[in-house]
Amino acid sequence: MVEFEKNYRISGEIVCKTGLHIGGSSDTLGIGGSDSPVIIDTYQNLPFIPGSSLKGKMRSALELKYSGEGGWLDKNEGKVHACKDLNCDLCTTFGRGATDNIKSGPTRLIVRDAFPTEATTSSWKDKEGIAHGTEIKGENFLNRITSMATPRFIERVPAGSAFVFEMIFSVYSQDDQARLKFVLEAMTLLEDSYLGGSGTRGYGKITFSGLSLSEKTPEAYRNGQDWQPVLKTDGKTTAREILAVL
Repeated sequence: MVEFEKNYRISGEIVCKTGLHIGGSSDTLGIGGSDSPVIIDTYQNLPFIPGSSLKGKMRSALELKYSGEGGWLDKNEGKVHACKDLNCDLCTTFGRGATDNIKSGPTRLIVRDAFPTEATTSSWKDKEGIAHGTEIKGENFLNRITSMATPRFIERVPAGSAFVFEMIFSVYSQDDQARLKFVLEAMTLLEDSYLGGSGTRGYGKITFSGLSLSEKTPEAYRNGQDWQPVLKTDGKTTAREILAVL
């Protein structure tokens, strides 16, 4: 039986080092007639980073890293790893299907949608070629024999944009303390990979900036106390720095 011990909060900013493309529906979300629009928050009419995209990429990065013999990468057509092992770090941390009836407690990691910072939205207003927080990048397909170009136009969030993010990691057992490090490891793997589409063509390089790790215990919830910093991570503002001291 699991029992809630505490919540950790990992927060900070996701900074786009190159243009970012996380696709949306071309029927409802396109801006400027692009061939491949980005996903847009319909309330603000601005791009955002879905928590599902961020969490999925972190999970995928771990599956690939631990993909050796007996690893997590499913050999059946590359499906997402899912198992009934009560102690599987990946499934316990990132989630498994409710129908699996595994009594390991709730999914430990919650990843919120990330929305642009105020400084970012202000900068978008002042830059030529940016509308609703996105730019249009023209690309060409080249025929390998005739060299005839077929143009396409990709919508993306411009480099330099920053998004506020938050993740909540819940501790229900001693093993979960080690799984917190697992989450930070996934973040470092993502920084050396890419988020969204077209990453092998230069899109989607991001970094986690200005990180802070804080905690809230059951007593803090009962007493109405706010998040408290994890002291040993004080002054550590990157995923690598925090991981090194945990």
